[in-house]
Amino acid sequence: MEYPILSAKPKLLFVGDSQPRQQQLLGELQNSFEVVQAQSPLRALSRLARESFAGFYVAAEHLGDAFQIGRLLQNERILEGMPDGIVVLDAENTIVWGNGRLREWTSRESVVGSNFYTVLNSPEILGPDFCPFHTALATGRSSTSTLRSSDNRYFQVHAAPVFDSDQAPQHLIVTVRDVTTEMLQQQKLAAIHQAGVELADLLPDEVSVMSVEERIELLKKNILHFTQDLLHFDVVEIRLLDSRSGKLEPLLAVGIVPEAAGRDLFARPQNNGVTGFVAATGKSYLCEDTTADPLYLEGCKGARSSLTVPLILHDEVIGTFNVESPELRAFSESDLQFLEIFTRDVAVALNTLELLRAEKASTAQESVEAIHSAVALPVDVILNDAVNIMERYIGHEPEVVERLQSILRNARDIKQLIQKVGQKMTPVQAHPDMDEGQSRALLRGARILVVDADESVRSAAHNLLERYGCIVETAHDGGEAIYMVRNMAMEGNYDIILVDIRLPDTSGYELLLKLQEIMDPVPLVLMTGFGYDPGHSIVKARQAKLPLYGELCKPFRLDQLLDTIERILKTRQDMLASNGAVHKEENSSADQGEPVRQR
Repeated sequence: MEYPILSAKPKLLFVGDSQPRQQQLLGELQNSFEVVQAQSPLRALSRLARESFAGFYVAAEHLGDAFQIGRLLQNERILEGMPDGIVVLDAENTIVWGNGRLREWTSRESVVGSNFYTVLNSPEILGPDFCPFHTALATGRSSTSTLRSSDNRYFQVHAAPVFDSDQAPQHLIVTVRDVTTEMLQQQKLAAIHQAGVELADLLPDEVSVMSVEERIELLKKNILHFTQDLLHFDVVEIRLLDSRSGKLEPLLAVGIVPEAAGRDLFARPQNNGVTGFVAATGKSYLCEDTTADPLYLEGCKGARSSLTVPLILHDEVIGTFNVESPELRAFSESDLQFLEIFTRDVAVALNTLELLRAEKASTAQESVEAIHSAVALPVDVILNDAVNIMERYIGHEPEVVERLQSILRNARDIKQLIQKVGQKMTPVQAHPDMDEGQSRALLRGARILVVDADESVRSAAHNLLERYGCIVETAHDGGEAIYMVRNMAMEGNYDIILVDIRLPDTSGYELLLKLQEIMDPVPLVLMTGFGYDPGHSIVKARQAKLPLYGELCKPFRLDQLLDTIERILKTRQDMLASNGAVHKEENSSADQGEPVRQR
């Protein structure tokens, strides 16, 4: 059996190339040493990491590179203190040298001589470059990618090739950064955003079968679910701001004592706790120690810290979101940022429900208005025909007149019933003119007759005036108007009569003269198209100095229409009040035996 002869020569690392002079020196050294040749200082560094040498020789042309490598090794203490890992890899991804950071992260005694990926337990490469080391060597350009280890840690690697003279790179300097915290935060942000999208994400079929209240309850459950499972906050209070009163109305309270949940709070910087301060200023508030914070009002029993952020939509505060903890300084700036992001989606979700509520209300209102518009003029035709026939049968057949009066009452009831149903179906928030309607209380219940041959004018009068609670009826010409006024006189007369100056059978002024035979005074408003008045109805009406009189141009301008009618109604109301006072005075004088003064 033959045994290999072990070399007794010391090992020498020779750093040089294949030039004849170098090869001649190499041959001479081999007589006394076991020579291992390396073509460059970096390759020599790789051999030094794996083998022991008695010494090494560096050719003159490589002294500059060797000096840099020497400085790298000499400054190893500085590199050891860096937060990032720095390693030198060869073409096989073997670690030639490292600053020790990778050794600390992986709890290994040594990483030199090991495969880079093996050291990290074969991590998953997330990209963007799925072969970063191969790419850097093949292209001669740096490459970056992200790795995820089996214990859910994330590392960002940046590989830069090292060039040896004119040859293709065979080594890489790789920086390794632990980005676990950043990646987990990004994942949490993505989860928060997805949660926000899902807060009020309902399918059309779901919306159609759920009431507004049911959708609000679902939203509250989703908010609570994501707040507890994603943000890990167990004590939650949400309040919505009433923009008119400034009151913060409770929407959701979990873990809050009943007294605090029912406490009246307003969006004011003082005397309304942290919640009122946040709502008033629009700024988030981190209370690290409730016992030392003058703004804090107890919400959760035994709470030691709290975090409150505003619910903001379109740069306006619409509410507040408050979380509390029994631990001192339980919330960080990171928690504050996460909650601010989450509440943006909460505000959008709440607004979405409000839009759904408003859409449902508006749809109901539009449906009622559409029905009313379709019915209003045909009902007016019924009224016109009925009074026409009634005029012919007065004094002849009382039974027919009674039946016609019943038809009139029922026709008028139809329109009133549609209005009442519409008001019940449509919430106050859906009425865009509700505020103005409340300020024009005189219009509600006012009985108005519109006399005009133009159907669009009669229809516009219905649409514009009935939204303010007016009772509108129409006539085509002067004859129909007289019949309508005579019939209405039995129920108390019209409060306003709008008359076109030119009617098919008469003028506006001539109709006024005939109406004065039925009622006095006549609450008349003459209408003209762009001021055209060939019969001088407006001039004659002005000369008559009627106490209840007004003028309008068509097409109507809503504010002028409302102002004119309101002014006449107010004058009529004052006249009635004055006449009532005089009548009361006369009765009092008669009771006392005093002569009654003739007026």
